[in-house]
Amino acid sequence: MLLGARGNSGVILSRIFAGLAKGLKGMVEADTKAFAKAMQLAVDEAYKSVPVPVEGTIITVLREGAAGADADSDLNHYFETLLEAMQTSLDHTPELLPVLKDAGVVDSGGAGLLSIFRGMNDALNGIISDEEIAPTTASTPTVELDKFTENSTLEFGYCTEFLLRLMRSKVDLDTFDEAQIIDYLNKVGESVVAFREGTIIKVHVHTFTPGAILNEMQKYGEFLTLKIENMALQHHQSTNQNNASFKTPPKKYGVVTVASGEGLINAFREIGADEVIAGGQTMNPSTQDFLDAFDRINAQHILVFPNNKNIKMAADQAAELYKGADIHVLPSATIGEGYYGIGSIDRDNANVEEVIASVTEIMQSVVTGMVSTAIRDAEGDQVSVRTGDYVGYSGKQLLSDSLNRIEAAKALVERLGASSRDVMLIFFGEEVPQNEAESLVADLQTQYKNLEIMLNHGAQPVYDYIFVLC
Repeated sequence: MLLGARGNSGVILSRIFAGLAKGLKGMVEADTKAFAKAMQLAVDEAYKSVPVPVEGTIITVLREGAAGADADSDLNHYFETLLEAMQTSLDHTPELLPVLKDAGVVDSGGAGLLSIFRGMNDALNGIISDEEIAPTTASTPTVELDKFTENSTLEFGYCTEFLLRLMRSKVDLDTFDEAQIIDYLNKVGESVVAFREGTIIKVHVHTFTPGAILNEMQKYGEFLTLKIENMALQHHQSTNQNNASFKTPPKKYGVVTVASGEGLINAFREIGADEVIAGGQTMNPSTQDFLDAFDRINAQHILVFPNNKNIKMAADQAAELYKGADIHVLPSATIGEGYYGIGSIDRDNANVEEVIASVTEIMQSVVTGMVSTAIRDAEGDQVSVRTGDYVGYSGKQLLSDSLNRIEAAKALVERLGASSRDVMLIFFGEEVPQNEAESLVADLQTQYKNLEIMLNHGAQPVYDYIFVLC
């Protein structure tokens, strides 16, 4: 669940289930008190997963639900009171987060959590849907054997992944420290990702001698799953599919960022991003997506620009797991901050702390605004929005509203303080005609004569226009 987690709520949800799993570990059956105790562990894990817990979100719904459930009753009544308490908490989230109240909605993560626990309650009461859900199957890539022949040289080594179950017959599970395994892997391999969950250790490592690693691992346990792939074939497949090498040449700094839209992705690559993960608003990349991107970069330090607050937690989790480089997740909350931040990296400066401080300062000077279509009525600062209007906003501030997209854009640019800025980048979206965007630029150039305006076809979804001012 952690590796597949998308967005903050996805990461938190994975830790909720980690807490439940710890609380129910070793049990064949669980009564109300046991489940209530596991719920408290779930609450603890959820809060520990967030550096600064924000009330009015999924963690509040979980905590208040667990606190309001009747742990002195049978399990059926416990779930009835749990769901009632969670619903009450969810209904109250707009009072804790003004942004929810302004939009007239409850927290989506909390609503999703409530749906999951309703499903648990249905299962507890024997209410099982007859609907058959076809399992998702991934196509197996064709192995092109002629890409590694009897005359080839093993240039990249083997990508080796496995789940290792620690065995009581080999180690003392109460005192065993998995750091000794991780230290060993870092000495004999590269791109190490290794972490422990209970008695299982998940490992990913690049090595020229997988057999030696497997022999060493069997000193501690036995394998549950095992995959070894020749990276020469991975390299060829990655080149064909992604038009990018499996590993970039070694360097001091690497850059990973997140964006959607062919033009916007290309713009980030041109400004210096090594890897651009497809994602953004409504399209949160997973922790595994970040790990895979890190794995393709051969750098001592990898700077990560999430460009969205809801993506940062997945990036942070990936940074904690990855051992193949020093990962630094920067606080880029918008496309504009990420774009200027990447462009300002001093790659000749060997002091990474100075580089990060300089980049962060640059990002703080950037203002980003977006125009999109409103999906619900909302009230903002001097703005009243109705469903279907074109709305302009920056961060959580609603700044303009109009039935006309161009007018909404012009009003947004004015409220962003364009008259006091030097440069403005405009990325127009996939649904915006080129001639409309060019007409907007002409009007803005007439109004702001001292402003340098650069137009780009970002082809991004969701946002018709993205304005970046510096």
